[in-house]
Amino acid sequence: MLGWLGLTFGVAFGSAIIPLISIEVFVIGLVTQQPHISWWWIGLAVAVGQVLGKMFYFLAARGDWHLPAWLKRKEKAPKPLSPFRVKWKARLEWVRDRCHRHPHWMFGTHAVSSVVGLPPFMFTTVLAGLAGMSSWLFITTGMVGRFARFSILAASPGLMAGWLLH
Repeated sequence: MLGWLGLTFGVAFGSAIIPLISIEVFVIGLVTQQPHISWWWIGLAVAVGQVLGKMFYFLAARGDWHLPAWLKRKEKAPKPLSPFRVKWKARLEWVRDRCHRHPHWMFGTHAVSSVVGLPPFMFTTVLAGLAGMSSWLFITTGMVGRFARFSILAASPGLMAGWLLH
């Protein structure tokens, strides 16, 4: 069982960093093939892996973590911004300003996103960093929400089978 939970943590961590990996598909596959693993443990392994993986994005958006030099693009001479990029830069500054003026909005948005997935959890993770949300609030909100989401998902095949067979 520990091996499966370790793998679950690893896939959850990887899916947090590389959004193309679907942890939802993995969890459904795991609970159908290994029904003896408790939904509670699966939810916990996924929540910890997801929140730890998203911490990279959160800390980078907050400005606390910087990419190593070999991962950064080579700097080029600055070119004038196109009208499209000027518009997007202004929008990003508007969003950042709103997040700083209303930090409680970010708490609610991040909490809902961690459970429901809308707006996307990756998006609210970056916004939480830009808004300067505290690390403990980000971790707590993410852990509770992700645990609820993936515990329900892990329990759903068993619940459906129970309802259909009775």
